Amino acid sequence: MAYRTLNPFTEQMVKDYPEHSDAEVEAALARADGLFRSDWSRGDIQTRLAVLDRLAGVLTEEKEALARTIAVEMGKPLAQGRLEIDLCAGIAAYYAAHAAGFLKPQEIDSELGEAWTEFHPIGVLLAVEPWNFPIYQLIRVVAPAMAVGNPVMFKHAGIVPGCAALFEDLCRKAGAPDGCVTNLRISADKVAELIADDRIQGVALTGSEGAGSKVASRASEMLKKSTLELGGSDVFVVLDDADLEKAVAAAVEGRLSNAGQVCTGSKRFLVQRAVADAFINAFVEGMKGAVMGDPMDEATVLGPMSSEDALTTLTKQVEDAVARGARVLTGGKAADRTGFFYEPTVLTDIARENPAYYQEFFGPVAQIFVVEDDDAVVAQANDSHFGLGGSIFSGDTDRARKLASRIETGMVFINTTTTSMPELPFGGVKRSGYGRELSEVGIKEFVNRKLVVISRGDQTATVG
Repeated sequence: MAYRTLNPFTEQMVKDYPEHSDAEVEAALARADGLFRSDWSRGDIQTRLAVLDRLAGVLTEEKEALARTIAVEMGKPLAQGRLEIDLCAGIAAYYAAHAAGFLKPQEIDSELGEAWTEFHPIGVLLAVEPWNFPIYQLIRVVAPAMAVGNPVMFKHAGIVPGCAALFEDLCRKAGAPDGCVTNLRISADKVAELIADDRIQGVALTGSEGAGSKVASRASEMLKKSTLELGGSDVFVVLDDADLEKAVAAAVEGRLSNAGQVCTGSKRFLVQRAVADAFINAFVEGMKGAVMGDPMDEATVLGPMSSEDALTTLTKQVEDAVARGARVLTGGKAADRTGFFYEPTVLTDIARENPAYYQEFFGPVAQIFVVEDDDAVVAQANDSHFGLGGSIFSGDTDRARKLASRIETGMVFINTTTTSMPELPFGGVKRSGYGRELSEVGIKEFVNRKLVVISRGDQTATVG
């Protein structure tokens, strides 16, 4: 596959990167496996946590360079890129501070005798990551893995090779030894080959349903653990008692952040009829008013989409939705300018028979549905193939809490858009994937939960 930086704002080629050869990949895997079998992975956790602590500082120091590389490679506005790096530094610092406690042996009350569970590294992990949050997607896997002692080899998206290389360099600058974090520029076929290698013991993927299905199938075939974070079509629920000004501002941000290219972005807006007209009118005006432009310009809110392919895919999706009955309230087409820009778009009148009803729109396109009551909110929210995140806006948090418990999704946020914090487990259900990243839950996805028991000597154990 091609690895290249093509600026989505200028549409100009910046740099080509060669794929790693089979020999280079084998040498990298041997280094990673050797590190796993060394004192680095199996020894004192404080050695590894010191690297994570330094990595938090290095990410902060290099925030501007990282944000600019992100802007050039996939079009994210600088302000949003800086926020991404702040979160990444926070994740590294979080695990540096808390991983030792998370990984302490846990006692078990057993009639057989003294018992406890220990947490040990399992080996080299392979991460397959997307372009939309090119540093955050990496740190979500790398930080907990480093704390545990699992080396990580990662294959990043082909359009962000500069981000991938820079992240690997910064990990080394923080003191990560050779083999701890390795950037691989390889093909999908090579990924499948690596998953089959006995030295790879786990696979983490964030990406499309298609890629997730292939990687999960291959990992399962080789009897290896995998985690998947795939697509989403998150609901943004506006109840009839919501603070509309707050809801509208959050809705615009939730749909336009990162040009709408966010798995947990607000995509399906379920608005109760009593406030529908007021919300829709204000929301459409907010979408129209978003400043579109150069991601390097501090005033820009909506940058270009990440690639020409992404723009073409979204354009065809909207055209097909409209051809099948959807109505455009604003936008509905690619912007008439240089760069891979798509106009902020609001669609309504999307029937259940319209394929758009079940699709994820990975760009600045919102779908609006007017619903009657709380039961209708739940029915509409759950009528989806996805289940990643979601938001509920209401003046009655008890009412919102009850609705949150009924919605089939991995995460629900009340009176704020779906977000990510180091201490919050991140992941979904249905076709949005399985497993969790971040928090204490995420660090234990790829560990050997080893049981140790000391018998009292007066018990006879049987296994049936």
